[in-house]
Amino acid sequence: MKKATARIKTAIKNQEKILIYGDYDVDGVTASTLMEEALKLAGVKPENIEIMLPDRFIDGYGMSPKLIKAAEKFGANLVVTVDCGSRNHEIVNELNELKIDCIITDHHEVGETLPETIAVINPKRKDFKDENLKNLAGVGVAFKFAQALAKENLIQNGQEKWLLDLVLVGTICDSMPLTAENHILGFYGLKVLQKTRRPGLKELIKSARLKNLNSETIGFVIGPRLNAAGRLETANLSLNLLRADNNPTAAALAEKLETLNKKRKTEQNLALKEIEERPETTEPVIIETGKWHEGILGIVAGRLVEKYEKPAFVLSETENGIFKGSGRSFGDFNLAEALNFAKDSIIGGGGHAAAAGVKVEQKNLYRFRETINEYYKSLKLKDQKKYLKKSADLEVENLADLNLDFLNELKQLEPFGTGNEEPIFRLKNIQIAEIRKMGAEENHLRLDVRDKHGNTLKLVAFFAPENWLNLDYEAKIEPIIKLTENDFNGIKSPEAQILDIII
Repeated sequence: MKKATARIKTAIKNQEKILIYGDYDVDGVTASTLMEEALKLAGVKPENIEIMLPDRFIDGYGMSPKLIKAAEKFGANLVVTVDCGSRNHEIVNELNELKIDCIITDHHEVGETLPETIAVINPKRKDFKDENLKNLAGVGVAFKFAQALAKENLIQNGQEKWLLDLVLVGTICDSMPLTAENHILGFYGLKVLQKTRRPGLKELIKSARLKNLNSETIGFVIGPRLNAAGRLETANLSLNLLRADNNPTAAALAEKLETLNKKRKTEQNLALKEIEERPETTEPVIIETGKWHEGILGIVAGRLVEKYEKPAFVLSETENGIFKGSGRSFGDFNLAEALNFAKDSIIGGGGHAAAAGVKVEQKNLYRFRETINEYYKSLKLKDQKKYLKKSADLEVENLADLNLDFLNELKQLEPFGTGNEEPIFRLKNIQIAEIRKMGAEENHLRLDVRDKHGNTLKLVAFFAPENWLNLDYEAKIEPIIKLTENDFNGIKSPEAQILDIII
């Protein structure tokens, strides 16, 4: 960090040009925006900063060779990466040959060696021991860089806190554990987001008709809209939204993201429908292929995991008989290790334990499918579905206990996420008071339940399973729920989302 801040001081003094290179997901886009703002606050002139994001479909993840030409064209003296770069030795070497310095800020796993550059700021470095910072998102690492610039008196003390709304959004959307430093950054990030100064976030929240800002709405409403740009077109749309300095521009971009997100849902549902009409595999790992939009494959794989309770890969044919895809997993089945086992049957691939990307030649698809399932069987894993089951933290018989005051107390524990899970409740000794199917396809469910004291609570399930939709009033059920807040015409009341129903 000291080497990096010293290099920024030199860049400011000499009026050097800085190219920020990010990534196309929410973490990369928020980190790119944050890094630009931090450098501006530190004294770098706006005309001396440019941001470059890779194209998901052409460049893939990491530092693209196109970065070299872009840096030369801009006349960059320094490249600063966010959310990538720790394994891009060749690109860094090319920059070195052109006398263009590089600072890498990243949070992904490192290799045996680090690129030879000014600085590699990454909490996954083997020589870095602070466990509190190990799980920072890419945007979290960028924020630590901003804090270091503030410590060097380059940023006015306290101004960096206004960057925390970006940190919160990127951390949640990158599924990082909300423990240790991430929980502190998230706690204050939520306060900043509720008072955000960014026209882009304000307009995005407005276009999505969001009334409550919490980890769930960030992860399932804000995140998908920001991600839709990189999935279907270009992540620059989301970047421009976050960087927008006026409401009309931001509103137009937010509307564009809303449209793209609807298109993403349509593409996703068509792919899911096609897969669900096929015979269900008896193998432990689902591997489906077709001709679908590349940007939705990871989401579809995630949905297959939810529906069939098995790890899943979804691959789409691109060009020349090449299939690209994404995998999603859970429990003890590590996708990165599985792809390493199958390395002889794939062109390339990698990622994390729970999410990974892969590229396979058509002639090797059968071999890939066989090898992945062979690896799964060799592990002799037991009782993996337990990792997908929601177990209650508390049993509730009196629904009056789940009131607005209690809901407000729970909010003090936010933001929720991995490592700081939202409390789950099991309702006992209740009766069904009303059953209502919702949505154009009647695939959502509303249940009103009543306890023995006459207290009621509204429960909602989206994309409910068939057996839930077919419940009758006499059914003896014990719903597993999490508490949510209903805000109708300014009147707030507790309701609940159904996670499971014990029948």
